[in-house]
Amino acid sequence: MIKQNNQSNQNKQNSQKKEKQCFFCVNKEKNIDYKDNETLRRFTSSYMKIQPRRRSGLCALHQRKVSTAIKQSRIAGLLAFVPK
Repeated sequence: MIKQNNQSNQNKQNSQKKEKQCFFCVNKEKNIDYKDNETLRRFTSSYMKIQPRRRSGLCALHQRKVSTAIKQSRIAGLLAFVPK
């Protein structure tokens, strides 16, 4: 009985989620361009919604810049507002 409790506690500690690293901070990219569709597409869901920070793993600064770039790209017609 005691061994099972210890194992379950260890499993809980090991299963804690790692904090995601910001994609732009790790790659040391300075600017986020609205014309870079592949990068921006990575931060949208399959329904073309902008992913929240907890899902995308971006820091607050880059999340704001990405959301602005996605909105600019949508207006320019480079990204869709809704999926096909």
